[in-house]
Amino acid sequence: MEQAVIDTIYVDGEFVIPHGTELFDLHNPASGKVIGQVRLADEVDTELAVAAAKRALPEWSATSREDRIDALRRLREAVVARREELLEASRIEYGAPVRNEWMVDSAVGAFDGMISTLEAFAFVREVGSATVEMVPVGVSGLITPWNSNVFFIADKVATALAAGCTTVVKPSEMSATQTQIMTQAIHEADLPRGVVNVVTGRGEVVGTTLTRHPDVPRISFTGSTGVGKVIFRESAEHLKSLTLELGGKSPSIILDDADLEAAVPGALFSGFVNSGQACVAGTRILVPEGRVEEAIEIAVKHMSEFPVGDPSDPATVIGPMVSERQWERVQSYIHRGVEEGARILVGGAGRPEGLQDGYFVRPTLFADVTNDMTIAREEIFGPVLSILTYRDEDHAVEIANDSEFGLHAYVFSADSERAHRVASRLQAGRVSINGGYEPISPFGGFKNSGIGREYGAYGLEGFLEVRSVMK
Repeated sequence: MEQAVIDTIYVDGEFVIPHGTELFDLHNPASGKVIGQVRLADEVDTELAVAAAKRALPEWSATSREDRIDALRRLREAVVARREELLEASRIEYGAPVRNEWMVDSAVGAFDGMISTLEAFAFVREVGSATVEMVPVGVSGLITPWNSNVFFIADKVATALAAGCTTVVKPSEMSATQTQIMTQAIHEADLPRGVVNVVTGRGEVVGTTLTRHPDVPRISFTGSTGVGKVIFRESAEHLKSLTLELGGKSPSIILDDADLEAAVPGALFSGFVNSGQACVAGTRILVPEGRVEEAIEIAVKHMSEFPVGDPSDPATVIGPMVSERQWERVQSYIHRGVEEGARILVGGAGRPEGLQDGYFVRPTLFADVTNDMTIAREEIFGPVLSILTYRDEDHAVEIANDSEFGLHAYVFSADSERAHRVASRLQAGRVSINGGYEPISPFGGFKNSGIGREYGAYGLEGFLEVRSVMK
């Protein structure tokens, strides 16, 4: 991929040069080298995008279910046609290992899931003698993160369009190459002008303009808890409809009846997903006191199954951190863990041997961790996992729930009924039992992990207002 300047945004159905003039460097995290620049949009550009979305709203909100499904199918096919480009961009710009084909395939799946959801969704319902109508909220600001850029754009756009909303997408400036390819796919899907606008810029500029704008009644944001709280405050003036999918510190509870040879590798996998740069990562592994040494032995043995290295190598499971800043953040947590008395089983501070260029982290596993330690309480967003012990089932649930977060949790058990009983006690928006997964189930968090839900029918309802018509 040649170094270049991405100098257009997408407004009112056209690629245009932004009013903003700031150039932002794009890096290859595997080498640390600059691979290009993106020209960032500003408030003027955002205002133009909002105006375009507002003009397009009356026509798009009046479209039929069939029209919206047809548009989603065109979008799906356009993304499929650019699959290889998107995979390459994810590897070079983000450091995603080549084996992580799900980073693009999940975007295709987002369109599939919303198409099936839309086919069955009831926009009109009867409640007593009243007719309840589900109507589009309006222009929606969609703010996406860098850790799965292609998927988040696809999911939020698909959901908003299915509801009849028009959109302004504010993607991360760190993912501009991936965004540009996605935007080209959106353009090739031949949607009406202004239905989807893509404005790459800084959060404190483009994002703030959207969250404070009186013509944007809806914000869907995925990112950090700190930024989510800022958006919550900035949106208060206009009482915006919000979905905030924020941080996590997910527990992986291995119950005492679990097969450790299966459960421990499963817990490691949940922690190292997406190189640890995932809000759902199971970074707190809870094991019974009486089986901790056995669990540690198995965990150490299986750590070799998560090699870190060149993202272009098919053997690589864990790629580099997205940026130098993120690398430094992860290093600081590893140092903090040692300072607070945790024991490093595998990994540690510094770069892996032979990987002195780029933002590579040694996959790190801590033992002797208590739930009051910083590494057990704060979201690290890197391949750093902690093993904690519990006395009994009640204690495991207590530890799992003793967190300001509540996004995701994992339970491993040989008894599915028992696992479900434990899952029902966890303060988490999603719980996976023995690796179970359903992509269109509602996704979102308790507590500081956010408000609202995404995916499927629950996600669609977030972009709809409810009107009761009484006869």
